[in-house]
Amino acid sequence: MNKFEQILERPGPVILDGGLATQLEAMGLEINDDLWSASLLVKDPGAIVSAHRAYLDAGADCIISASYQASRDGFMSHGMGEAEADQLIVDSVALAKMARDEFARSNPDASNDVIVAASVGPYGAAQHDGSEYTGKYDVSDQVLGEFHASRLQLLDASGADVLAVETIPNFREAQILCDLLDDVSTPAWISFVCRNEKEMSDGSRVWAAVGLFADHSRVHAVGINCTPPQFILPLIEEAASAAPDKAIVVYPNSGEIYHSVDNSWSGTACDLDQDFNVSDWVAAGAKLIGGCCRTSPANISAIRERLVV
Repeated sequence: MNKFEQILERPGPVILDGGLATQLEAMGLEINDDLWSASLLVKDPGAIVSAHRAYLDAGADCIISASYQASRDGFMSHGMGEAEADQLIVDSVALAKMARDEFARSNPDASNDVIVAASVGPYGAAQHDGSEYTGKYDVSDQVLGEFHASRLQLLDASGADVLAVETIPNFREAQILCDLLDDVSTPAWISFVCRNEKEMSDGSRVWAAVGLFADHSRVHAVGINCTPPQFILPLIEEAASAAPDKAIVVYPNSGEIYHSVDNSWSGTACDLDQDFNVSDWVAAGAKLIGGCCRTSPANISAIRERLVV
């Protein structure tokens, strides 16, 4: 049984990390380019290790690699060769493992269950146009399939404990990933970004997208991420009804709105102490709980304090 499968079997919730880019920016790093946090895989990999470590120190059971926005084409557009681009994607998992190893040396009794997830972001994330939040892709199924197949192959062989297929905004991409994930050896979770209590970013019913994975042999958890926290409770109910035999994963954002044009945020951040109703989410069936954009190690520490006795 894989380490991820083992942690799903243990009693109680599994605490995920929060926004990696959020922590990197809090550390004073500049990531305002089309590679986003993946740019630091080239410029400052040590900073990524430190950001992961901050979440482990805050009590996260799982850290997610800096590969969300990493892609072969993205790195090659910055002058790298294909082999170098592929190695950087794999390196994202190695850096998370390095953080886990550092944490283990300092916390030998607390580190045995830490898992490393390889982030598999949507096609839109690599376009740096905000389309992961709209689901509007002007590309063919073949292009989508080729984009995901090459990166999945790399991350499947990276030694990650789980593939975190995350922020999927439309039903078509979910269908393509459903087929591709049949061929991976690493267990996976898949999570969708939603615009309200029932719909993904493209307007498709999240119930239908989750249902694609109800009997999937490699996908062990389904759920929601990078979605305002006020929608999470009804979305847990949607996911649980569509895939009753799967674990539920939720890691919402702060409720603010991201603008890719200038890498800015608008709107008002929720009161994370009041609006992250994590006890209710667990009662509704959530197993893996953390934060996404604009959430910090302090927020993850607070989640752990609420949920872990």
